[in-house]
Amino acid sequence: MYDPTASVPAFHPETTAIIAGRPPHEPDQPMSVPVHLTSTYVAGGELEYGRYGNPSWTAFEDTLGALEGGRCVAFASGIAAIAAVLDLVEPGGTVVAPRHSYTGTVALLDELEATGRARAVYVDITDTDAVAAASRGAALVWFESPTNPALEVADIPAIVAAAHANGAIVAVDNTFATPLLQRPLEHGADLVVHSATKYISGHSDVLMGAAIAASDEHVAALVKRRSLFGAIPGPLETFLALRGLRTLPVRLERAQSNAAELVRRLAGHAALEEVRYPGFGAIISIVVRGGAEPADELVQRTRLWVHATSLGGVESTFERRRRWPSEQPTIPEGLVRLSVGLEHIDDLHGDLAQALDSLG
Repeated sequence: MYDPTASVPAFHPETTAIIAGRPPHEPDQPMSVPVHLTSTYVAGGELEYGRYGNPSWTAFEDTLGALEGGRCVAFASGIAAIAAVLDLVEPGGTVVAPRHSYTGTVALLDELEATGRARAVYVDITDTDAVAAASRGAALVWFESPTNPALEVADIPAIVAAAHANGAIVAVDNTFATPLLQRPLEHGADLVVHSATKYISGHSDVLMGAAIAASDEHVAALVKRRSLFGAIPGPLETFLALRGLRTLPVRLERAQSNAAELVRRLAGHAALEEVRYPGFGAIISIVVRGGAEPADELVQRTRLWVHATSLGGVESTFERRRRWPSEQPTIPEGLVRLSVGLEHIDDLHGDLAQALDSLG
């Protein structure tokens, strides 16, 4: 795949998102890599069979890899990418992870521990000393920053340095921040994971994941697991995810601006105990005064905000996270996670404010 960023590494991320993973700039070449709908290839080349590769995957992987500063491997979903990274841990190995994490990650780790496949150690990811101590003898330090849905921020360089000193590899779920706001590989992390379902695709119409590695060894291991386990993305999904990725810079700029202003306007509202925002990104968590009942009322009293579990789309969504039995008990009952979209800020705030005011 043609990569115009390869020889000119000084392009800004906003430019890279648009130009990477394109066909050659030659007469009659398409501007975008088309959807390659095929299950098999003529023998004698590198692909052979649809489970081993697809040009639509390559275009997406070239682009996201360039943005993260590593080599990308696309997967069928975010949880498939997470599972592939966790499978890099040798049987019986220890994985250090935040106590507040995506519930799918915690479920996977609990399953690995229940079957004797691995041992999970949960930590407060904001306590760098505790993370460093837990990493002694660990095979993998896994974390999110910000965490989902508590929005805690980790000291990535310090954790990476401590983990590596103790012989552990480091993987960072970068779904919330995206490579436009932080690039963990630049801080020494070994692997980065995305639920491309979220901000990467950005339109709530794709299930897909990705893992980006710094070393050829890890790339080969991830490709092997994708091929063996069959966790491959569809060509159409990959095409849509790449199309979404092209507009990530402008989408994120608007969503982040909306989020910061919404935080300012919500500060001190009588119905809220707390407004959590890490200072970047487009995810906010609010803690509704009174717990679960008023929080459940809140998500039913809006016209614009959509009560839904996913995030990162152009539309604004929110949900009370403890409605899921799998959510951590240390998350407040009244915590509502907001994924701020691209609507006009006055409309977003007005709709949410009237719902909060109605709680009395």
